[in-house]
Amino acid sequence: MYVKPRNQNPMTIIQLQYLIEVANCGSFSAASEHCFVTQPSLSMQVKALEEELGVVLLDRSKKPVIPTEAGAVVIAQAQETLKAYNTIRESVAELKGETAGKLRLGVIPTIAPYLLHKFIPEFVKRYPRVELEIREMVTADIVESLRRDRIDAALVASGTCGEGIQEHDLFSDTFYAYVSPSNPLIERSNIRIEDIDMKDLILLSRGNCMRDQIIELCQARRNLPSHYYFESGSLDTLMRIVDCTSCLTIIPEMALEYIPASRKRQVKTLAKSATSRRIALAVRRTYVKTSIIRALETTIMERMKMELAAK
Repeated sequence: MYVKPRNQNPMTIIQLQYLIEVANCGSFSAASEHCFVTQPSLSMQVKALEEELGVVLLDRSKKPVIPTEAGAVVIAQAQETLKAYNTIRESVAELKGETAGKLRLGVIPTIAPYLLHKFIPEFVKRYPRVELEIREMVTADIVESLRRDRIDAALVASGTCGEGIQEHDLFSDTFYAYVSPSNPLIERSNIRIEDIDMKDLILLSRGNCMRDQIIELCQARRNLPSHYYFESGSLDTLMRIVDCTSCLTIIPEMALEYIPASRKRQVKTLAKSATSRRIALAVRRTYVKTSIIRALETTIMERMKMELAAK
């Protein structure tokens, strides 16, 4: 005897994706923008999933929206389901010799302006079936986004992501001092860290890992009296402040080629070991988009080798 199924609309992958996105974003409107779908459509799909399961998954009375107890259980399982789903697609693509799919890439602000344009054109040309989605983010947000599956990979400073994140070292990036023409150190060609007056040093705003690396390098804290208190997430902004004051800042080697010839004399080498950072490609230890991430890593490495050979 044939029994007609009760529900002709079983749960779908898209419903699970929408549920996770609402939980991540904390609101239906933000989730709909991120998923490129209208809010009523997204809400309808989440509601259909709740009706299918017979439980309320999201507490809509809270701001931000949070999962219910049942929602937390379903979301945890949904994340594993999506991993398995993506693994299947990735495995089949690899068997077919294809590199295809979406890659959500986070990049810290002290890398994005100096590196992205160097490898993206070649990557897009080589892998036309890969859809790149790139976001500029500080390290803490990158780590959180990797753990919540909001991004697949990130370009970061090595050693800054912590447990659960796997880092693939790409290349070294040396630190330099950028000194105001009005600062006494302008006459030096090589500066010792201990010669830097910490009252003259301006750094990136909190949340930028390069700020923490420089503070550790100088073995100093920003509670010293300062001529200027200035916070910015932009190295270019810091350099402009240096140009019109008597301050100095620390910049990475990848920024040097964008400094005008008239200001090259303001760039000074630092006389101390470990005055550099390693640039790394970070992924979750359980990442699944193996072929795409491998392709990205290869493209970046080849580009940097070309630049090194040209020097």
